[in-house]
Amino acid sequence: MATQSPQWLATARLLRRSGFGTTGPAVDAAVGQPHFLAAPFDSDPAADPGLQATPMPAFSTPAPLPKGAGTDARKARNRQLSDQLDNLSVWWLHRMVAVKQPLHEKLTLLWHNHFATSAAKVRDAAMMAEQNEKLRAGALGDFRSLAYAMLTDPAMLRWLDGQQNTSKAANENLSREFMELFALGHGNGYTEADVREGARALTGWVIGKDGQAALVAKRHDAADKTVLGRTGPLDASSFCDAVLAAPASGRFVAGRLWQQLASDNPPSDTTLSRLVGAYGDGRDLKALTLAVLNDPEFGAQPSSVVNTPVEWTVGLVRALNVPVTDKANTDLAMRTMKTLGQQPFYPPDVGGWPRGQAWLSTAGAGIRLKAATALARRGDVSIVAQAAPADRIDAAGYLLGIGSWTDQSAAALRPLIARPPELVAAAANTPENLTS
Repeated sequence: MATQSPQWLATARLLRRSGFGTTGPAVDAAVGQPHFLAAPFDSDPAADPGLQATPMPAFSTPAPLPKGAGTDARKARNRQLSDQLDNLSVWWLHRMVAVKQPLHEKLTLLWHNHFATSAAKVRDAAMMAEQNEKLRAGALGDFRSLAYAMLTDPAMLRWLDGQQNTSKAANENLSREFMELFALGHGNGYTEADVREGARALTGWVIGKDGQAALVAKRHDAADKTVLGRTGPLDASSFCDAVLAAPASGRFVAGRLWQQLASDNPPSDTTLSRLVGAYGDGRDLKALTLAVLNDPEFGAQPSSVVNTPVEWTVGLVRALNVPVTDKANTDLAMRTMKTLGQQPFYPPDVGGWPRGQAWLSTAGAGIRLKAATALARRGDVSIVAQAAPADRIDAAGYLLGIGSWTDQSAAALRPLIARPPELVAAAANTPENLTS
């Protein structure tokens, strides 16, 4: 089997990790361009023709049911809520498939996993859509702005019971998860007293009938609190500042992004120091993200990050040019992601989706092979079908942006060279395509 150059292979990995899969032509276009990685970071996502072709639908929160509403009225309202959430999920799939430059959608997905919020509890498409837009807008900004936006986000407030947090009855959920999962990390210097005091600082936020969050002064505890050594009449803004000022915060944020983008394992101390330096006092997520992808430790590691179901499914749909304008194809992709355990807008809990080997179950292998076979039959595999039989394994790799095969994978693919769709489906389920 032919093997592409080390530069080609390294470029392919960068494209995979900063997007959803890749293809041979995309790698060819990037190889030799010194700024191919930086260019998407400076691009305006609103100018992307794929984004323009997939505007977010308008959603409105259904009016609350009147007292004494009957069973039929409740069922109708629940159907309306479910239909809107289904439409939102389909919209994001279409957006991820359509964009020419997938970096911004990939980062939106990663920060959705970090600030994990589930529509299963929120039950409001307008709120989930608003949060999604905030994540997209803040993914390459400063982490402080993004963190505060999430602290006061209606979907997050409902997800973690923030609207129930009052001066008379402080609810600790949001305070605890913000420190433990969003900004500091478990055991990184905060105490139960900090959680309680933080909850007091976050009191008073409500969600109005229009679905927007607002601070109601009479529900807010305006007395002094002490959070991580900072004392005063702290509110959500000053609570956010106190937590992010903790020494462990920068290392936690940098380490989390590394494990979502670069490796299932934590970075070395040396690499982490470099990443924290890039993040800096300005908490610069653009600089941090570029630092992760450009770090020598990233380049030195093999392609071993297990692709999540969304990354794998969207990448395959993009590579095969499967037309998601066809409802049957959209349904197949949505069903595949859900059955594999990762449906956008529905993380299992506030800790987000699992990573690594958790995605490589025996049951999952069967689901992926069945889905890949269906997608290959509906998509474009002409580059493989038109190749000489002896070249078809390499052609399948080129189609999926895979520049080399192990002997084991090549041996497994060889019996399928007379059946291009089945060959591509099997190639999509090799370790070379399941990891990046």
